[in-house]
Amino acid sequence: MQHIGVLAHSADGGALRLLEAVRESARRLGAHQHPEIPFSLLPMGAVLEAYDRGDLSEVRAQLARTARRLADAGCVFFVCPDNIALEAPGPPLPLPGLHIAEIVARQARAEGRRRVGLLGTKWTMTGPVYPAAFARAGLELRTPPAQDRALIDDVIFKELCLGELHDRSRAAYVSIIEDLQRAGCDAVALCCTELPLLLTPEV
Repeated sequence: MQHIGVLAHSADGGALRLLEAVRESARRLGAHQHPEIPFSLLPMGAVLEAYDRGDLSEVRAQLARTARRLADAGCVFFVCPDNIALEAPGPPLPLPGLHIAEIVARQARAEGRRRVGLLGTKWTMTGPVYPAAFARAGLELRTPPAQDRALIDDVIFKELCLGELHDRSRAAYVSIIEDLQRAGCDAVALCCTELPLLLTPEV
C-alpha cells in the first residue's frame, strides 16, 4: 500500500486532514485499514511575512523542504492546502502533490454547481489559483466583499489556528455564507483546512 504524506501548514488543519485520510481509508478499505501517512509540520510563522509581501518563492522553498522529508519517508505523493505557493516558479518538487483547487472545481462541476462562493485566507480569496481552476471547469466563483474577507482571515489565524472555536465567529461565517447565497451562489467552498473545524454542512 502506497504511503500518503500530509504536508501541513497549521497543526489544527493538518491534523484534521490526517484524520480524514484515516477515516476515508477505513470507509474504502475496512475498519482500521489505511496506508502509512507520514505527517510533516514546519512552523507556519516563518513564512507569514513572506505571504504578506508576496514572496511566494520563499514559501515554496519551505514547502519543498517539507516535501523532501515526506519523500524521504517513502511517500509517493502528498496533500497540502497551499497550491498558491506551490504554483510559484521553482525547482521541481521531490514528489507529486494533489492540486486541491482542481479537485474542488471538479467536485463542484460533478454536483452540477454553477456559482460557488470561496472562503479561505485572504491570500486564497484574492489569489489566482481558485479562479483559474474554476474557469477551466466552466464555473463562476464569487468571493465575499473586503470587510468580510478580513473577518474570515482574522478568525482563521487568530482563533482556528490556535485551537479556538467561538459561536460568534460561526454565526458571522454563516451570515457571510447567506449573503453569498443571496448573490446567487449555489454552494460554498471551504478552501482552508481549518474551516471545517468551525463549519459543517449541517450549520
